Order: sequence, then structure tokens, then C-alpha cells
Amino acid sequence: MLFNSIDFAIFLPVVFTIYWLLNTYHLRLQNGLILLASYCFYAWWDWRFLSLILISTLVDYWVGLKLDSEVQASKRRLLLWLSIVTNLGFLGFFKYFNFFQEQFIAAFSFFGQEIQGNSLHIILPVGISFYTFQTLSYTIDIYRNQLKPSKDILAFAAFVAFFPQLVAGPIERAKNLLPQFERRRFFVYSKAVDGLRQILWGLFKKIVIADNCAEYANLIFNNSADHSGATLFLGAVFFAFQIYGDFSGYSDIAIGTARLFGFDLMKNFAFPYFSRDIAEFWRRWHISLSTWFRDYLYIPLGGSRVGKLRQVRNVFIIFVVSGFWHGANWTFVIWGSLHALYFLPLMLTSNNRKNLDTVASNRFLPSAKELLQMAITFGLTTLAWIFFRADNLIHALTYLNGLFQDIASYFQIESYWEFKKILVIIGLFVVVEWLGREGEYAIESMNFSRPLRWLVYLMIGILIFTIGSFNKTEFIYFAF
Repeated sequence: MLFNSIDFAIFLPVVFTIYWLLNTYHLRLQNGLILLASYCFYAWWDWRFLSLILISTLVDYWVGLKLDSEVQASKRRLLLWLSIVTNLGFLGFFKYFNFFQEQFIAAFSFFGQEIQGNSLHIILPVGISFYTFQTLSYTIDIYRNQLKPSKDILAFAAFVAFFPQLVAGPIERAKNLLPQFERRRFFVYSKAVDGLRQILWGLFKKIVIADNCAEYANLIFNNSADHSGATLFLGAVFFAFQIYGDFSGYSDIAIGTARLFGFDLMKNFAFPYFSRDIAEFWRRWHISLSTWFRDYLYIPLGGSRVGKLRQVRNVFIIFVVSGFWHGANWTFVIWGSLHALYFLPLMLTSNNRKNLDTVASNRFLPSAKELLQMAITFGLTTLAWIFFRADNLIHALTYLNGLFQDIASYFQIESYWEFKKILVIIGLFVVVEWLGREGEYAIESMNFSRPLRWLVYLMIGILIFTIGSFNKTEFIYFAF
């Protein structure tokens, strides 16, 4: 079920109404409704893959209880590995089996040994990368004695399958979200209104920004050999705004929807295109994944507490794994590696934690230096997005070759008026994001009178329905 669909527009108010009517009865009834709604939400794509969520839920629930009662270190490690192998086993098979088989065959072919292999027709379960990492963090935290296991299987199952963030995050930690399922929740009008406001902004990002940019990004990337360098440059910029509007829009809708039900999810985006360096970008982009890799991979490897050579190794590991997490394609590995190369100079000069505040904090405009820093950072990330968007390495390299060989050429865009309209909308979007950059989301705090605020909401709604794309386009990160 898509957030930007009529199905969800009917589903959400029905579940919301029943949920709060059950509040006068019992917490378990509310959690049961959330679990049922979450399974229905997921089954809308393919009910067969509910079995994977159910197996992960039962295995990690049992492992969590056994870890808490077991004192022998070797048995505790065995239990942890049971959880890791189960979860990553599913993820590895469905997401990476064909990729590794193809690389295995290619490696033998390189040495003159031809072997045959048949690719399996494997359907990637939606959201498997997200809920796998969410449940893994639960058992790892219990193993580390940082969390007590849940003894309420209904609450735990609802935590694993919570429909707002089930298929594309944020990747929640059990320490934050699970206790919210285990205590009674009360309807707070101001919280619900704030949730609706964030949903509205998320829909604007997805339907107006992302899906309109997608039209031109797809046109240019899918026919890159036919376009000039200047047009290829615009295609990369359009994709940069497409993926930001698409993914952060999903997160806004998920966080806002969760707030309607009395839950607080972690912030997943913090205006990343206003970053002054790559380190700041990664503190602001897909925060739930970045912090997951930091806490469960980078720090266990030694983090920055080791020598410079091992620090370099750790940085490459975390970025390459992050790239590979996104998909079984070398383009994602190159994308991650590029960000590692961007990050290394900052780390080696101890400048990776230099920009921890909000850019131009308490100022209306950035300084010339900040503006240049943001432009360079955006340029570097946009360059890397070309690998992320390309079908394969040859496509990416051909795209880059055309971009740099012919950058000073003219634009080749049909429907020129439509093209200019999207550029104006992107410009206005950037202005609104800039004005709201110190909030949780751009339109969170508008210091206007109530009539003026409602006028702004009405204008956003009108833009969604007049220039938004209603092709029911799936969110990009559903593929990961």
C-alpha cells in the first residue's frame, strides 16, 4: 500500500478511528489492532512475505528472552548468531543470491573456466532491509546488556511490523520505540495536528517535488547518449531532488502518521543539502541508517580510537557496506566508495566534526564561505548520485563522459514551459526548506496567525492537486 494512494487515504482514517475508540478498553487491543493493520498494510503488496516478518519476530522474541536468562558467554554468542544468521540469511538470499552467483561465474570465466548457472526468479520482499536491521538491533542490544527483552509478544510483534515505518524506515531502535508499545497512549490534539502537518509536507515532497523531478530525471538518464552535457548536468540535479523529496517525503509521512497514533519516531532527515561538508551531510541524510552502521559496525571495528590506517579501513568498510545495503549492484558499491573518499580528508585532518550546528544559525542568509561550502558539498553528492541512479557501471561512466565532455553546451529539453515550471517549484521548495531548517521539518514552526497558517496549508494542498504527479509512483527506497 502506497502512502500516495487512495487506498491509504481510506485505510488511515479507518484505522485511526478504531484505534482511539479502543483506547478506553485495553492497551493490548490497541497493539493488536496496530499489528493487524500492519500485516494488512504489508500484505497489500504480497501476503506471502508476511511469513518472513513472522519468522523474524518469533526468532528474535525467543532469542531475546533466552539471552536475558543465559549467563554462559559461549551460549549467549550462539544465541546472538542464531538471530544474525536468520535475519541476514533471509536478506542475503532474497537480495544478493543472484548477484553473488553472477560474480562467481564471472570470476571463473575470467580464468578461462566456463561454468553454467541459472539465476533464480527471486522477488525482493519490500522493506526487508529495514525491518531486518530493526530486529537485529534488538537482539544485539540485549546481548550487550543495554536492553531488557520484551515479555509481551504482541507489543514486540507490533514493534517489528509497525506499518508507518515498516517498508522504508526510519530504522527504529527497540530502546526508543518498543517501550512506547508497552505503555498506554493518550490522544493529544496538538500532537495529532503536528502529525497531519508533517504528512502534508511529506506528500508535497513526494508528489510535487520527487515525482515531477522523476519525469525529467528518467527521461535524461534513460536516453543519456542523446543529450548534451548541460542536459545531463540537469538530469543529475533533478535526480538529487527526486531522491531527497522521495525518501525524506516518505520519512515525513511515516513520522507524521506514527504521531497520529501517539508514537514518536526518530528524525531521519535534517536538511542534508544545506550541509557544509560530507561529514555533516551524513549526519543529516538517512540518519537512522547512518547511526545504525556507526553503533553496530563502525564502533565495534574500533571507530576512530585506532591508528590512522585502521581508521581509513573502517571508513571504507562502513561506506562500502552502506552502499551494498542499498542493492546488489556495483554502482552502489562505487557510490559508497566515493563518499568514503570524500570523507577521508575530513577525518585525517580531524575536521569531520567541525560543522555540528545548523548552517547560518540565527541568521537569515549564509555567509559567502558557507554558500560555497554548501555548493561544493551538493556538487559532490550529486556527482555520486549518478552512480546510484545508473543502471550499471558502463551507464554511469558513459553518463559522466558525456557530462564532462559537453558541459558548456545548450539544454535539450522538450516541453520547455513545463521544465521551467519545475525549476521554479524546486526554487520555492529550497526557500521554504531554508526558512524552516532549524525545525524538525520545514513547515513545523510557522509564526503566522492561524488564518495565514491555514492559507499556507491550503496553498500546499492546491499545489499537490494541481501540479502533483498522481501516477502512484512507488517510493525509491522500496527497492532496498
